[in-house]
Amino acid sequence: MAQNPSAPLPADPTLDEIRAALAPLIAASAAFDGFGDAALADAAARLGIDPDVARLAFPGGGRDMVDAWFADIDAAMEARWPAEKLATLKIRERITTLVETRIDLLAPNRESLRRALALLALPTNAPHAAKLGWRAADHMWRLAGDTATDYNHYSKRAILGAVYGSTMAVFLNDESEDLADTRAFLARRIDQVMRFESWKHRRAARSVERPSLARFVGRLRYPGR
Repeated sequence: MAQNPSAPLPADPTLDEIRAALAPLIAASAAFDGFGDAALADAAARLGIDPDVARLAFPGGGRDMVDAWFADIDAAMEARWPAEKLATLKIRERITTLVETRIDLLAPNRESLRRALALLALPTNAPHAAKLGWRAADHMWRLAGDTATDYNHYSKRAILGAVYGSTMAVFLNDESEDLADTRAFLARRIDQVMRFESWKHRRAARSVERPSLARFVGRLRYPGR
């Protein structure tokens, strides 16, 4: 679950601790006020934090508030599904479970997510939006046990980022019971990704097994090598 907003802060909290404590409270208020001063002031009042100190925790304003909220979602997802628990599932089930967990965590604040994505869609925030999307995909793959360091490291995250982004678009407008339409859409997209990955592995295996014409000609020309 996300961080408990009623949990007391240390006597002399750091800005990082203040930011983490405020993030879910800001998200709860952002549905009405957006990620701005009003939501920040409300969250600070609820935690008994001086508003000026609270603002210091988010030097980038609304963009940093969204960043902190998404980091809170990352932490809550990991708390629900630590690596040893995920290891009991197949890789497809791990990724599906992690995305669905994020959906469940975001569901109580769906309007806040809409406002967060609208803020990140501003041209000046485009690089930060890409960074946050990559971070979410990377976190999920790492929890799922991925250790790739070659090009697969990047392709897996790019593909999952696209799946996650398109699923969020469906989620924002899903009025079905228990978000059934969103879950069905995710299942279809994951199925497409898994079929692509299977094809990629089969293609790589055939490439290894296929004799090299260049190598064969080279041996004819230089038989001693």
